[in-house]
Amino acid sequence: MEVFFSYLKNHIQLTEAEEEILASYLTKRKYLKGQYLLQAGDVCRHQTFILSGKVRTFCLDDNGNEHIITFGIENWWVGDLKSFSSQTAADFNIHCLEQTEVLQISYPNLQQLYKLIPKMDKFFRIILQNAYASLQRRIVRNYSLSAKERYLLFREEYPQIAQRVPLYMVASYLGITKEFLSHIRSDLSKK
Repeated sequence: MEVFFSYLKNHIQLTEAEEEILASYLTKRKYLKGQYLLQAGDVCRHQTFILSGKVRTFCLDDNGNEHIITFGIENWWVGDLKSFSSQTAADFNIHCLEQTEVLQISYPNLQQLYKLIPKMDKFFRIILQNAYASLQRRIVRNYSLSAKERYLLFREEYPQIAQRVPLYMVASYLGITKEFLSHIRSDLSKK
């Protein structure tokens, strides 16, 4: 819990009593490499904070091709927001790429927590605003930058992820083939 409360202090300040209340609403879980936190079609019952490990959020198109939407590592939140907010079927899969330890909060518990600790409403608003801004930047970059520029930016902004995931997953995240990413990497190594 210390890691989580340290992370929270970057956004809001809680009293000891509020921390105790919050801790009582969180569930700590461990997932093995290869397990799913969520599968498309199921309802996203929790928002999940990663204490340790690595996950990918992805969807499959009609041809069975995988499209990675995001990765999640330590101190990141993951979930299918539409599914969680509406308590309807998820569009995305969340898959553990290594053994992963998380804290989870259920939808009903989060709604109750907003009433008990109004600062948590502010906290999640900040998290969602940051995620939305990041998504907008990613969309603009996908339209305006070359694949090589996107790859270089990915490596620069997320070195801790770039070093921990296979290249074919990075390619999927960037919206290119693994062969094209290999070509980009080969060109970069010649310089």
